[in-house]
Amino acid sequence: MAQQRSYASIRNMDKVYRSRHADIEALKSIDLDIQEHEFISVLGPSGCGKSTLLKCLAGLEPITSGEVILDGAPVKGPPDNMGIVFQRDILLDWRNILDNVLFITEIRGAKRSDYECKARALLKRFGLEGFERKHPWELSGGMRQRASICRALLDNPKLLLLDEPFGALDAMTRDDLNLELARLWQETRKTVLFITHSIAEAVFLSTKVIVMSRNPGRIDEILDIELPHPRTLSMRETREFGEYVQHLRGHFTKLGILQEA
Repeated sequence: MAQQRSYASIRNMDKVYRSRHADIEALKSIDLDIQEHEFISVLGPSGCGKSTLLKCLAGLEPITSGEVILDGAPVKGPPDNMGIVFQRDILLDWRNILDNVLFITEIRGAKRSDYECKARALLKRFGLEGFERKHPWELSGGMRQRASICRALLDNPKLLLLDEPFGALDAMTRDDLNLELARLWQETRKTVLFITHSIAEAVFLSTKVIVMSRNPGRIDEILDIELPHPRTLSMRETREFGEYVQHLRGHFTKLGILQEA
C-alpha cells in the first residue's frame, strides 16, 4: 500500500532571527508531518517558538534553513486556501462586524454579493446574529473573537491556523468557543493547527498534541489523542481525559517548566 502523502511537511527547519547584537535561534531541527483533516494543537512554554512555527507554516515568516511543504508545494508566502486567527482579533474599528468579516473579499478582489449570505450564516452560527451593524468597540472580547473566526472561515479554507485565539477570554466564553470549534471541525474536517498554553484545551480539541521545549524551540513529543467524537465538556471529567492531561503535565514537570508543590 502506498504511503499517504502529508498535507503539510516540515523538514529539518531552523528559524534564526538575525540581530546586530546577537542572533536568536527560535526553532531548531523541526520535523513535522500534518495529515489532511488532523486537528493538531501545539503546547509549550512562552518563548518556545509556537507562534513562530505557525507563522513559518503560514508563509508569514521566512525560514532560515530546511523546507516547508504545503499541499505538495514549497511555502514561499501566505498560501491560498488558508484562514488564520490570532490572539488579538485585529478587527478594523471603523468598520461594522459584517464589513469586517467580508473584508477578505476586498483583498482577493471577489464580489461581496457572492459572500454576504455566507457571512451572515457564519455570524448566526457563532452567536452574532443581530450584531452585524455593530462596530468592534461595541462588543465584548469574546464576541470580537467570534467575528474574527467568522472572517477566517468565510472563504472555506482547507487549512485553519489559530494562534492562542482564546487566551484572553474568560473561562465560560472559552469553553463555549471550544465546543463550537470542536463541532466545526467534526462537521468540516478542516486541517487545523492550534496554538495554546492550556493542556486541557489541547486534549479536548485535538487528534494530536505537539509538545515543544525552548532554547531553542524543538519538538519534544508528539502525542495522539484517541478520545471519541463528538467531544463534550463532561468528557473532561473522565479517566481517559485525565490520563492525557496527567501525561502532558508530567512531561512539562520533567522539563522543569512546571513545578510540583
